[in-house]
Amino acid sequence: MSQFEPAPNQGAQQFNRRAWNELARRGQRFTRAATDADFRDPLKLLDSQGWLGPTLNGKRVLCLAAGGGRHGPLYAATGAQVTVVDVSSAQLELDREVAQERRLHLQTVETSMDDLSMFANEQFDLVVHPVSTCYLPDLRPVYAEVARVTVRGGLYVSQHKQPVSLQAEVAPQQHGGYPLTQPYYQSGPLPGVQGSLHREEGTLEFLHRWEQLIGWMCRAGFVVEDLTEPVHAKTDATPGSFGHRSCFVAPYVRIKARRLATNLIDPTDQSDAPKISRIRPI
Repeated sequence: MSQFEPAPNQGAQQFNRRAWNELARRGQRFTRAATDADFRDPLKLLDSQGWLGPTLNGKRVLCLAAGGGRHGPLYAATGAQVTVVDVSSAQLELDREVAQERRLHLQTVETSMDDLSMFANEQFDLVVHPVSTCYLPDLRPVYAEVARVTVRGGLYVSQHKQPVSLQAEVAPQQHGGYPLTQPYYQSGPLPGVQGSLHREEGTLEFLHRWEQLIGWMCRAGFVVEDLTEPVHAKTDATPGSFGHRSCFVAPYVRIKARRLATNLIDPTDQSDAPKISRIRPI
């Protein structure tokens, strides 16, 4: 169990658990199962950058905050030994349904991404973390737990909402741009929105600065090896649409990080600049 004080995250956990259970019930876009086409070449679909190597067969993979009937079953189809963690029971049920339908084996665990206490140290070769860090206010316990359960030399592949995307308005101004209306430095949840594919209606979301997304990841014991911005821009898209807004700001960032060091975050330090210990190479 992480030694971070969990209280700041607990309220968001409970709120977003209810929200995602409801979104799953309504069939929201991130709660739709992988299709037959997705399963034709699952590794190519999951790893278009070639970060994961030629095969995942036999690899121990943790799909973190990744319920919804897509990531877990697709990784299981590559031959990996898959465990899916999610705070939403409804999202995990979708994974179990897809796995049963396609005769795939995976394990599901209902817990928050900042509490992986049921797993042993260095239990996983690969941790895959789809967009979800925006649903907790404090990422330090998340990164500390991921570092603990990832084997030395293992990979942590995560995707996040870009800070500027969470700062910008969801609707364009008359000239076509999307003004920044949210401050970069803030600690509370973002105002709710309706009708935007850049945000999940009914959830609590939090903006994380680049230092918090990447700096804290490095301080937890990872080194960043690569970074991409998945392209969703469509120059001919209707103003206000997902593709049009993505022409002005990339909505997501995808990070490849490798577990190299022991804990670099002092779990008793709640400041924005945690104490750093000496890095020990593998």
